[in-house]
Amino acid sequence: MSGLGLRINKRKLKQNLIGWGFILPSLLAFGLFMFLPILLGFWYSLTDYTGLSADYHFVGFDNYVKMFQDRYFKVSVKNNCIYAVWFSVLTMLLSLMLASLLNKLLRFRKFFRISFFMPYISSMVSVAVIWKMILNPQGGPLNSVLSGIGIDNPPQWLASTTWALYAIVIVSVWKNCGYYMMIFLAGLQNVPESLYEAAALDGAGKIQQYLRITLPLISPTIFLNLVLVTINSFQVFDLVSVMTDGGPGMSTNVLAYRIYYEGFKRMNMGYASAIAYFLFAVILVITLVQFAVQKHWVNYD
Repeated sequence: MSGLGLRINKRKLKQNLIGWGFILPSLLAFGLFMFLPILLGFWYSLTDYTGLSADYHFVGFDNYVKMFQDRYFKVSVKNNCIYAVWFSVLTMLLSLMLASLLNKLLRFRKFFRISFFMPYISSMVSVAVIWKMILNPQGGPLNSVLSGIGIDNPPQWLASTTWALYAIVIVSVWKNCGYYMMIFLAGLQNVPESLYEAAALDGAGKIQQYLRITLPLISPTIFLNLVLVTINSFQVFDLVSVMTDGGPGMSTNVLAYRIYYEGFKRMNMGYASAIAYFLFAVILVITLVQFAVQKHWVNYD
């Protein structure tokens, strides 16, 4: 028996070593390109590192104190919060509406599914350049149409401090809602038809069926999309960089763009790292709150 147990232990050890051998390259890559930069980023946030010189000094939490005294940072936080609310709400509503319509559509479902998903897989820079031309207040196609239907003073869009951020929201929703629509569609297709048939026999209308059956049963999918949309809303950068470069004024200067501006334009790498860790903390706290609250409304039965 002892010999048999020894052979089994050797076999398990061999299997474990083989398993670790397969995942070791991935672990090394993760440690080298992810975990190590994260640690270095936190260290740099405690220094006056510029990125131009190896000569830098430890300054403690001075960058974090400076951050909360910086009016440009405060404007970025405000802009990002406005963007996050509008982007999250509109994306969730539009993607759920499109998924619900496609779920009931019998003909051309594949065509519309691909059509709505195409913007998501398109290059962000290409999308930004095309929409920048569409939203051009001087002769752009959108304002030409608005003028043609009788609107005398159409919005100036990217040239307006009032409309620029909302223009970014519109483009972001258009580009991303197809992805979240596909997730919603997968959840809707897992709802048993027998439940709708039983509800119809009991006299429940379409709206009641949607509110009492569909939404509760896809609540895990809603929660998943809500978490993903929220994280995505605090990472917007590409559209801002290409379409507005943070302007006009400071109207589209969000946190991710502020990190880029401080780190690569002003070469304040230490300060940029501090803002990056603030952004990480915000996303982490919001996500933890979402997970804490989800047990009160998400139905996993």
